[in-house]
Amino acid sequence: MASSAGMAFAGRLREGRCCLPYPATAVAGEREAMDEMTFRSDTVLSDVHMHTPSRRHLMVRLNSVGQPVFLSRFHLLLDGSRRKLKKKAEDVKKHNAKCQWLYGEELEEEGAPTASVEGRKASEGIAALLDEDGDLEVVRKPRLPHEEAEDLPRDKVCPIILTQGRGLLDEEEHEDSDCDVIKIEHTMATPLEDVGKQVWRGAFLLADYILSERDLFKGCTVLELGGGTGIVSIATAMTARTVYCTDVGEDLLATCERNVALNKHIFEPAGSSVKVRLLDWLHEELCMDPDVPYSWSDQEIVELHDLTTVILAADVFYDDDLTDAFFRTLCRLSRHLKRPCAVYLSIEKRLNFTLRHMDVACEAYSHFRNTLDDLVNLKDGRMRYAAEPLCLSFPQQIVYERVEQLELWKITAVQTSEKSSTLEEQK
Repeated sequence: MASSAGMAFAGRLREGRCCLPYPATAVAGEREAMDEMTFRSDTVLSDVHMHTPSRRHLMVRLNSVGQPVFLSRFHLLLDGSRRKLKKKAEDVKKHNAKCQWLYGEELEEEGAPTASVEGRKASEGIAALLDEDGDLEVVRKPRLPHEEAEDLPRDKVCPIILTQGRGLLDEEEHEDSDCDVIKIEHTMATPLEDVGKQVWRGAFLLADYILSERDLFKGCTVLELGGGTGIVSIATAMTARTVYCTDVGEDLLATCERNVALNKHIFEPAGSSVKVRLLDWLHEELCMDPDVPYSWSDQEIVELHDLTTVILAADVFYDDDLTDAFFRTLCRLSRHLKRPCAVYLSIEKRLNFTLRHMDVACEAYSHFRNTLDDLVNLKDGRMRYAAEPLCLSFPQQIVYERVEQLELWKITAVQTSEKSSTLEEQK
C-alpha cells in the first residue's frame, strides 16, 4: 500500500528497523530496451513478476510519475481452466517429443524410420557436421517459432516492450475473454512508498481463500483496505455483490480502476460491482470532497456502514507505522458498522538482517502479531475482537507459488452493545 507515511521508510531502513519486501539491487535489463533502467538502493521488487509461468510481461505505458507499467495475466484454476491447462501441458509434452535431434538432423515426424533409414541418416548427419576440411562444425538447435514458444512453460520471464500499438494486447484480450484469466497492470520495481503498485503473494493467498470459500462471501458487501492493484477485489467480486477497493494515491487508484475495467467481464455478468475509492489510514474521516478523485458519496458511506460484513487486507504489514495505522482504521471502521464483521488478513513473513539485532529477524511480522494481540485484548466496552489463524489446506485457485512463509488470519469484530441487545430480545 502506498501512503504519505512512506516518506519515513528510508530513515527506518537506514536504522535497520524496517522489514521490507524483497530488496532489489541494481541490475541491467535483460532486453535492450530495458538497459537504461536503473534501480535505486531503496527500490523493492516483488518476485511474483519474475516467476509467472508460460507468459511474458507486456510493458503497456508509463504512469504519471514515469514508472513503466506492465500487463500480466494470472490464470485461475477453475474447473474448465484446469482441463485446459492439463491439455496444454500434454500438447507441450508432445511438442517436445517431436523436437528430438539426431546428429543435427530432425527425426521424421510421421512414424519411426526403419533401421536402414536410421543408419543412412546417421551417416549423412555425421557428414553434415564436418566442414570442407573435415573439422567439426557445431550445428545449434534452431529456435522454435514464436507462436509455439509462447505457450511453453518457463520459470523465469522477462519483460518485453510494446512498440507497435495495442494490437498484441487486443489479440490477447480476445484470447482470454473467458473467465479463467485475471489481467493486471502493475509496476515491477518501485520506491518503498509505491509498493502497492506491485503484485504480492499475499494477495494471491487471500484471493485463493475467497475463491475456495465462495459461500462465505456470496452476496456480501466487502471493503478492502490497501487494495493496491485491485486483484483481491476483482477476485472477490466473482462472488460478492459490492466491493469497495480502497487505497491512497491518485496514480495507484487510477491503475486499480484500469484493472477493474480490464476484468469487468469476470464479475459483471453476476451483477457484482467494484468501486475504487480513497481511504487514507492516517485520516479519521472518509473523503467526501467531490473535487477530489475517488472520493465517497453520502449514499456510499451509508451503504458501507449499513451493509458491510467483510473487510479484507492483503500483505500490508511491512512497516510498523502502517501496521499501527491499519489497526486504528480497522477499529474506527468496525465501530461504525451496523453488522458483525469478519476480517481476513494475509501476510508473508519476510526475514531481513537488522543492525539492531545484528542478525536475521522478522520484525514487521513480530509487530503485526503484537498489535493483533493488543486488538484481541482491547476492552473498551464497545467492541470485542477474536482472532484465529486459518489453515491453508484449501485448494489453490490461482497459478502462483504458495510458500510456507504465507499466513492467513481471521478476525471477528462484534459490537458488544448490539450483542447484549440481541440477547435481551431473545430472552
